[in-house]
Amino acid sequence: MINKKLSPIRLSGGLVQAAILLSLCAAPAFAESQQVLGWVEEGVILPENVAVKFKLDTGALTSSMHAEDVERFKKDGDDWVRFNIELEDIDTNKQVNSQLERKVERAIKVRGAGGAERRPVVLMKVCLGDRVYEEQFSLNDRDRMNYPVLVGRRTLEKVGLVDSNKTFTVEPDCSKSASSA
Repeated sequence: MINKKLSPIRLSGGLVQAAILLSLCAAPAFAESQQVLGWVEEGVILPENVAVKFKLDTGALTSSMHAEDVERFKKDGDDWVRFNIELEDIDTNKQVNSQLERKVERAIKVRGAGGAERRPVVLMKVCLGDRVYEEQFSLNDRDRMNYPVLVGRRTLEKVGLVDSNKTFTVEPDCSKSASSA
């Protein structure tokens, strides 16, 4: 029974009791089962194996990845894009330039100070911690941004929790799982 002096909320049917019991039982189990990452982590873009800074952004719904010279084309009746990634690997300090082609999964409309634009969304594989994720990323020139990869909530729900007080909590090591996703 809940102490009525401590509980100003009174609902019938024991809903408050059930909510408190559920929160006390579920919260520790949830926290233990999820990895906790910082708001900035080192990750690897696959298959190029480029190590870059990933910003884990709970304010963004869709993840975004740096891409230049995005060119749309048709392949077997489907919408595809060809794009370049030109990034500096933070582990080796070497410049990596690759041209990739991906099927367009969908397009999103992004509104900003400069107006609205449509961006293609493609499936990309990335390594974060010891797991490979194949997730949807919108393609955008992020040259002027501090982080070439932004991980949004759709991906974060699979990755784990974000602690805004931490950075670089895990080293990417997906050598065993690089072929899976």
